[in-house]
Amino acid sequence: VQLQASGGGLVQPGGSLRLSCEASGFTLDYYSVGWFRQTPGKEREGIGCISSGDESPYYTDSVKGRFTMSRDNAKNMLYLQMNNLKPEDTATYYCALTSRIRLCTVLTGGYDYWGRGTLVTVSS
Repeated sequence: VQLQASGGGLVQPGGSLRLSCEASGFTLDYYSVGWFRQTPGKEREGIGCISSGDESPYYTDSVKGRFTMSRDNAKNMLYLQMNNLKPEDTATYYCALTSRIRLCTVLTGGYDYWGRGTLVTVSS
């Protein structure tokens, strides 16, 4: 089983990026999803989650209204659409899965599987 995030890069403030996370070896229907980010010297920060039941996603205030999570269970793909990016969004972004049904949490301890991150740099 493997999670691999991709799609990061350099973008100007106000720009957009879409991150993807391929969940190989998983049946995504049975997993809840979290997205996290981390900058050097800081703890990993949860920014949003979607439960396995696809109930209303949760976003932290730092990204609410700008970021949108989605999932395509048939393709085993997760997505994070990031709009109106700000320099403070610069970080390495991670996707994570948990088999705990209907759990939606932005706490790192809630997740069993982590992907390799992808770096997003927001700078002019």
